[in-house]
Amino acid sequence: MFNFLHSFLPQAVIVSFGPIKVYWYGLFVVAGTIAALATTLRLAKKLMLPVEKVFDISFYVVIGGIIGARIYHIFLELPYYSKHPMEMVKIWQGGLAIHGGIIAGLVILILLCRKEKIDFWKFSAAIAPGLALGQAIGRWGNYFNQELFGLPTDLPWGIPIELMHRPMEYLNYGYFHPTFIYESIGNLAIFGVLLYSAIRLAGKESGNAKMVLLSYLALYSILRFSTEFIRIDQTALVFGWRWPQIFSAMIFIVSVAWMSLILKGKMKIKKTP
Repeated sequence: MFNFLHSFLPQAVIVSFGPIKVYWYGLFVVAGTIAALATTLRLAKKLMLPVEKVFDISFYVVIGGIIGARIYHIFLELPYYSKHPMEMVKIWQGGLAIHGGIIAGLVILILLCRKEKIDFWKFSAAIAPGLALGQAIGRWGNYFNQELFGLPTDLPWGIPIELMHRPMEYLNYGYFHPTFIYESIGNLAIFGVLLYSAIRLAGKESGNAKMVLLSYLALYSILRFSTEFIRIDQTALVFGWRWPQIFSAMIFIVSVAWMSLILKGKMKIKKTP
């Protein structure tokens, strides 16, 4: 696999039909969405959630998440999009920021769960593992778009990047860290942890559904914070730190603090005679 990655030069377009082009990025986003939805529906049955309503709500969460991810990306790259406004709608060429998708998806999920009178935390426990799986699959779209790669490297799994996609300061380098692989593998590991947690929750009436979503937020924040150290794509900087790192750190702190409060509450209940 390493030799393949080191020698293969991916192309963004799968096939063209005149002016119509089918992109690898779009294919992986769709594949990730389908995998996430299938996982959510399976877990919804185990958690005794109304499957039909879960499907309907998940549809709106996916659409809202994609829109939120695009808006967030545009916000981070505002100087570019202010000069090229027509590029804002070209979502098939890449440009989805996961933090924006998470924010928008959670807002929509909260509102629709209240409307349908469904336990938000149980629903989030069903959807979180699938979200991690969808991210693991979707990240491969970045590979074929030759975007979001990392610093130059001589490692055997370094990937070749075409000259037109390299930042000016790295024009003389040919191989770069495949950060998409690092994040994809990390998300697969997170998926495994969350899936195990959600299945355990299904078998225990006293299980705490909050821990599944909070674990996802904490674990993904660690992963994203780490990969940002080697990513070289442009993003907003705050006091020399990349904005995704700062945002990830904030999410991690809030998530871990919340989990700590939940665990302390459980310990107090156990100690009460």
